Amino acid sequence: MNTLVDSTKAAADTKEFVSMDADVILKPVLGGTITPPFDASGPATAPAPAPSHKPRGGSITPGGSISKSELSTMAGSIASKLDQYLGNTSPTGGLSRANRSSIDSTASDLISAAAPGNQGGNGSSSEVDEDTALANNLAAISLAAQKISDIYLEPKPKRTTQDGHQVTNEHFEPEKHFYPRVLNAQIHPMVGYFFSLGNERIIARYMHLNPQVSEEHLRRCLEYVPKHFQWAGKQFVAGSDLFNVTTASGHRQMIIVETNSCPSGQKSMPLLSESDEHGGYRLVLESAFKDIIDNADLSLGGLAVVCDKNMMESSGYAATLAEVMKEKVWLVEYYEHDQDPPVKWIDRVMYIRDEKKEWHSIRACFRYVTQKPWNRFPLYTKTVVMNQIVACLAGGRNKMMAAKAYELFNAELADSGLYVRAPETINNVTKSEIPLWLDSMGGHAVVKVPYSNAGQGVYTITNKQELQDFMDTPQHYDKYIVQSLVGNASWSSITRHGKFYHVGTIPNKRNNTFVTDLRMMVAGNKQGFRPICIYARRARKPLIRHLEDDPSTTSWEMLGTNLSVKSPSGEWSTEAARLLLMDRKDFNQLGLGVDDMIDAYIQTVLSVIAIDKMCQRLMKDNTDGSGQTFDLELFKALNPDSVLWQEVVL
Repeated sequence: MNTLVDSTKAAADTKEFVSMDADVILKPVLGGTITPPFDASGPATAPAPAPSHKPRGGSITPGGSISKSELSTMAGSIASKLDQYLGNTSPTGGLSRANRSSIDSTASDLISAAAPGNQGGNGSSSEVDEDTALANNLAAISLAAQKISDIYLEPKPKRTTQDGHQVTNEHFEPEKHFYPRVLNAQIHPMVGYFFSLGNERIIARYMHLNPQVSEEHLRRCLEYVPKHFQWAGKQFVAGSDLFNVTTASGHRQMIIVETNSCPSGQKSMPLLSESDEHGGYRLVLESAFKDIIDNADLSLGGLAVVCDKNMMESSGYAATLAEVMKEKVWLVEYYEHDQDPPVKWIDRVMYIRDEKKEWHSIRACFRYVTQKPWNRFPLYTKTVVMNQIVACLAGGRNKMMAAKAYELFNAELADSGLYVRAPETINNVTKSEIPLWLDSMGGHAVVKVPYSNAGQGVYTITNKQELQDFMDTPQHYDKYIVQSLVGNASWSSITRHGKFYHVGTIPNKRNNTFVTDLRMMVAGNKQGFRPICIYARRARKPLIRHLEDDPSTTSWEMLGTNLSVKSPSGEWSTEAARLLLMDRKDFNQLGLGVDDMIDAYIQTVLSVIAIDKMCQRLMKDNTDGSGQTFDLELFKALNPDSVLWQEVVL
C-alpha cells in the first residue's frame, strides 16, 4: 500500500499540532477537563515549549529548536492517540472503524508504515526514511483530525444560489416540481374516490364502523379551526413516523408516531385533476396560506418562500403562490450555521437579500425551514409566518412535546370514543437511563433525539450491538424519548396494551413483505380540515420473521422508511426508488382500502389539533391586553432540556 503523502501539504494541514506540546494537544482527547465535542471557538495554537534537549540531525523549525526525527516521534505519538480516541468514540453510520472503506487509511495504517521495522536501508537513505516517517505521521494526524472533525463539527451549508431571487407564475413547470414517475402516473380510482368524499360522508362512514364514537365530537374535530398549526403532514404506517399495525388477534389500526409541521408530499402525489397542473401546491396555498395573508400589513413589503431543503417543492410553492396572489414571490434558502445568510430580521420584520446585495422587507413568509427553525425564526414576528415557530416547539418538530400534547388531548377526548393512537412513549430520558427502559420493553425499543427530523436521530434497537452503537454516538442534546418498537410479530416491544406489529406490503413474488409508512397531509382553515395528498414509502430490506434468521440485517434496514439521506457534507439526497405512489401500479402493494385512508385522515386531524392546543397553552395572554407571550417557564417545565432552551430565539 502506498502511504506516502506530500510532506509539505501534510505539514501545512497540521501546523497547529506541531507547534503545541503533545500533552496540551491530547488533554481533551485523553480525558482532561475539556470533553468532546471540541470547542472550535477556542485558541487554535499554544506556545511551543522550550526544548530540554539538544536537537539532533537537520533542523526543521526556524530556530532549529527541534529535529526532524524528534518531530516525527512526537507526531507519531499524537497520531496514535488520536486514532485510538477515534476508534473508541466514533459513531455508527460510516465513521466508525468497522464501517470505514477499505481504501480509507487509518492513522494506525500510516504509523505502521513509518515504523522502523518497515523502513528499508540505512546510511545515506536515513534522511529519506526520516522524511517518509515524518510525512506519514503528519498525514496520520491530518487524517485522524479530519475524522474527528466529521463527527463533531457541523457541516457548512451549501446554497444553490447565494441570494434570494423573485419567482413569477411563469416559472411553474411541472417537471421541475414533481418526480418524473409522478408526471406519468394516473391516480388510483380508490384514492381519487377517498378525496371526493368530503367530511360529511367521512363522518357517516366512520360512525357506521365505530358506533362507540361521539358524532358531535368527531364533527367538532373535523370543523376545528387551527390557531397556530394551519399546515400539517402526518406519516402513517411504519418506519419513522406512523404505522399501519395489527395485533395477534388481527385488529388493524393506524397509529401516529410523528407530526410534521413542514411536510413534503406534493412532488410525490399524482394529479387528482389533469386540468390543474399545480395539484396540491394550489390546495395548500388557497386553503390555508391565502387566509392568513389577509392579516398581513401590506406596507411591510412582498411575499416569500424560505427553505432549507427540498428545493423541488419549495420552488413549486413559490411559483404557485405567485399565480394565486398575482405578484412576484421571493425564493431564498436559509440554512443553519450559514455565516452570511441572505435573510435577516430587523424589528421582527424579515428582510431578504437579492443578487444586487439589496435588502427587501417581507410581509408574509411561507416557511419550509425544517432543521431547528427556532434558532433562525423569532417566536414573535411582524412578518406573517406559516407555520409559526411555536407550532414546531409544541410538537411539529419536537417529538417530546408532541407526546405530551397527545396525552393531554386524549384526556379531553376521554368520553368521546376518539383518541390519538401512538406508541407507548417515555419522555425526558437521559442517555444513562435508556438501557433500563429498553429492558422494560422486552429488549426492543426506538430511541429518538426529539428535535431531529427526516429520519435523523432515530435509533431502532433490537440487540446489544445496536444499543452499544447508540451509546457510543455523541449527541448534541441532553434528553431523549424512548418509544415502543413496532416490528414483526416475534420482535416487537412489549407494552401495557400488548404487542403491535407491521401490516406491511402485500408479499411480492419472492414472498417478501416490506414495512411501509403512509403520509397523510392535511390543511386547515376557516372551513376546517381537508386532506391534501398521500404517499407511501417502503424500507430498504424485507421484514424477517425472526431476527436470528439474518443477523447481518440491521433493524433500521427493515424499519427505516425515510427517503431523505443526509451526507457528511450536509447535503440532502432522496432515495426515490423506495417511494410508493398513489397510482394504479404502486397503491395495490399497500393493501389499503378507503376505510384505512379515512382512519389515517382522522388520526392526522386529531394529532394536529392536539399540537395546536399545546400551542395555545404555550402562548399566554399579556395582562395589559397587548397580545400574547410565549410561556417559557411552562415550556421549560414540560421540556426540561437546557440545550434546546438556548437555541430558541425569542
